[in-house]
Amino acid sequence: MKKSEFSFIGDIATMFSALPHHGFEPIGDDCTVVDMGDDAMVMTTDMVVEDVHFLRSASSAEEVGRKSLMVNLSDVAAMGARPVATLLSLALPESAQGEWAEGFMRGYYEASHEEGVALVGGDTTTSRDRITINVVAIGRAPKPNIKRRSAAVVGDIIAVTGKLGASSKGLVDIMLGDLNTVAACHHRIAQARIAEGIWLGAQSDVHAMMDISDGIASDIKHIMELSGVGAEIELKAIPTDYDIRFATAGGEDYELLLTVASDRFDSVKREFESQTGCPLTAIGRITNGGELRWTEDGATIEFNFEGFKHF
Repeated sequence: MKKSEFSFIGDIATMFSALPHHGFEPIGDDCTVVDMGDDAMVMTTDMVVEDVHFLRSASSAEEVGRKSLMVNLSDVAAMGARPVATLLSLALPESAQGEWAEGFMRGYYEASHEEGVALVGGDTTTSRDRITINVVAIGRAPKPNIKRRSAAVVGDIIAVTGKLGASSKGLVDIMLGDLNTVAACHHRIAQARIAEGIWLGAQSDVHAMMDISDGIASDIKHIMELSGVGAEIELKAIPTDYDIRFATAGGEDYELLLTVASDRFDSVKREFESQTGCPLTAIGRITNGGELRWTEDGATIEFNFEGFKHF
């Protein structure tokens, strides 16, 4: 039987768990963490593959360059850290060398310049017919600011930044040939919540946090598993301009999913929105046990379907 991506990652984590980690935290969070005294360094890596994460016919080279950086900086921000540097590796077929590669690097540079992130190394090679991009992102934060998926507490409010579902709706639009809808543009041009993640990292009332890359229906389960808790999510509370399926099971929103001490949520929300201009919406609560419960107007409902992931 074919294993899911998450099951395969779990097997890898188990396989390597007994080996020495030399100060690096094991697999489980958006980034690994290294103790640096008063500060911590975080590191992550993510791949972007042609015909899986983007279509050359639907995205400009500059857009792919920007998105390749942002999906990695999103993981750093989700740990409450400030991105400081990246390493970039490219496997390019002959058809993407020259003009396409130059456009890609312009997009990657412009996004790096915006965020003050250095490019400090990498690799290039030739591929047969598809583009493959791999980025390693490095960040830094005071140790108390680091947020982990394992820190949720029973009673916490579950919250999200921004609105959900535009990226997965945009993916469907692109697959149908509608390349210029608002949602399609959102899918092609990712934006990490970097300033928001740094601000939330500095708040002791924010407990667990991660970015939303696979949809909250999948991502909340990572927090539940590592924190040993359950969750209850109210569908009507989820902020979206699209069908609820896109907002819950669609991936690549790159918003932040977090839990906040219940008695401090209103205060955190008020100050967060004042400081960042980004909405913070309560969508549920951390519960006892290990079950995910979906509700509408407080009543439990059955909610299970396939999401919209990649091309």
